Amino acid sequence: MRVLVLLGAPGAGKGTQAHILARHLGLPRVATGDLFRAAVREGTPLGTAAQAYMERGELVPDEITVGMLLERLAADDAARGAILDGFPRTRSQAAALDRALAERGAAVEAALYVDVPADELLARLSGRWLCEAAGHTYHETAYPPRVPGICDVDGSRLVQRDDDRPEVVRARLEKQLGALAEVVEHYRAAGILQAVDGRRPIAAVTNDLLDSIEPVPYWRTHP
Repeated sequence: MRVLVLLGAPGAGKGTQAHILARHLGLPRVATGDLFRAAVREGTPLGTAAQAYMERGELVPDEITVGMLLERLAADDAARGAILDGFPRTRSQAAALDRALAERGAAVEAALYVDVPADELLARLSGRWLCEAAGHTYHETAYPPRVPGICDVDGSRLVQRDDDRPEVVRARLEKQLGALAEVVEHYRAAGILQAVDGRRPIAAVTNDLLDSIEPVPYWRTHP
């Protein structure tokens, strides 16, 4: 089983790269947020347990989150592996994932880190807009929609969240970057971290990520 972890701060472009890599590698993209929503909606035992914590405003224990991931990895479409998008978020989650995979005779093959400086992240996030229907992301200058205020994908209205204001973004980044740095160090110490410069164009970042894990460079087959 091929398990790849994709890491990056909010605004680094990690989600975009996760979808591209999933298509190229033929592996499902697995995000914990999607897992939580599906498990709660379907009323699974782990979903019910997670919902109880969320309703109390508490963090879902790592054991439950990892349990959901293992259930997802047991699905037919994940027989060859998966790309974990945005998990683990803390060093303790990284360690819990390592233990759970080891019990199944598997391990994280590589941790792919889309690295973007904090000042660049602030500039990116402050101009972000989301579509109401599915959360497709746009930016006032870096990636504007074809029609102002309208999502290119589904035609829904674009909205801006209150927490995308610069002062709110800065406070959020300060908190999240500390935890991310610990996860990055966890995988660096394990010798499986592959960091790329996330300031480069999307296609260049994709090339760098795939070149780090594939024997044949991506650009040789995608000129």
